[in-house]
Amino acid sequence: MLSIGQGRYLFLLDWIGTPLSFMNAFRFVIYGAEGTGFMIERAETIEQNALEEINQTADAGTLEEIRVKYMGKNGLLTQVLRSVGQAAPQDRPRIGQQVNKAKQAITESLKARREALAPLGKSAKASIDYTLPGRRPPLGQKHPLTLIREEVTEIFHEMGFGVVDGPEVELDYYNFEALNFPSDHPARDTQDTFHIGDAIVLRTHTSPVQIRTMEKQQPPVRVIAPGRTYRHENPDASHAFTFHQCEGLYVDKGVTMAHLKGDMTYFARRLFGKNVQVRFSPDFFPFTEPSVQYDFSCVACSSRGCKICKNTGWLEISGAGMVDPAVFGFVDYDPEVYTGYAFGMGLDRLAMFKYGIDSIHMFLENDLRLLGQ
Repeated sequence: MLSIGQGRYLFLLDWIGTPLSFMNAFRFVIYGAEGTGFMIERAETIEQNALEEINQTADAGTLEEIRVKYMGKNGLLTQVLRSVGQAAPQDRPRIGQQVNKAKQAITESLKARREALAPLGKSAKASIDYTLPGRRPPLGQKHPLTLIREEVTEIFHEMGFGVVDGPEVELDYYNFEALNFPSDHPARDTQDTFHIGDAIVLRTHTSPVQIRTMEKQQPPVRVIAPGRTYRHENPDASHAFTFHQCEGLYVDKGVTMAHLKGDMTYFARRLFGKNVQVRFSPDFFPFTEPSVQYDFSCVACSSRGCKICKNTGWLEISGAGMVDPAVFGFVDYDPEVYTGYAFGMGLDRLAMFKYGIDSIHMFLENDLRLLGQ
């Protein structure tokens, strides 16, 4: 600041940092009655401008810049306060009072705005006990279907089976025709199968993966094919439009039904316990001959009868049987040389039995109460 003159007619030129016009500068340069009034007016203007900037600020970091701008070492309000000493002695109290009033208003406004922008202010932070242990974030865990799939895969891996996969949107040829389903078979009807086009469906089982595997390699073949499947089902506690299967295939020279029964028994006891029994009952499937339905003794009641096994003592698992020679014809296997067995099982059904889940639809609901058990 440059000063010219002395006494009550002291001229102050170039008010630093203030956007004053040339005429305003000359209004301010003369102390006395008019100079005192202008300094008071200037303090009021600075206060108003500061309060407007504070109220319009949405960033807590900007508030500190506003404080420095108006009340810092070279702030606008600080400059007015420094000039009080050059005013007439009788006017200094009035000017100082106005400057202090402006300073207090700006300080209070800054504080209020900080608290508004940061709800966890100093008072909240002071209440934190830093000696308390931290809050452990919740950890995710595997879905029951993932758990049962991994366990089933591990058991069959111990038995020498590999794992293969295939498309869920499948050709009708692999889903039906190559598995010896006649063209008029009920399973091909739109009431049972989701058709994408004339010859494309959502696979109704994972058996198509077995055909694709046999096309690519000669025996011996020993694989399982776990995966998601789709059927046009009426929903109830044990049926849904989508579910998970694991189907197996073993083809080699000299494979018999005894191998199937022994492998299924080993699997059942590894999954549910050493006391589980396996029962075969005659059945029919287009791709196996002879065909069986196989059941496990109820693990919930030890075959005494309960609501889970419908008081029969047995849990219906799925179907199995010896691969029909007609199926070998689609993959150029010689049925006079090779035999094999195939089986299927619903992973959802196994999970329901193993974990005591009442409805298959609970697997589709993503209920954290189920997943957290």
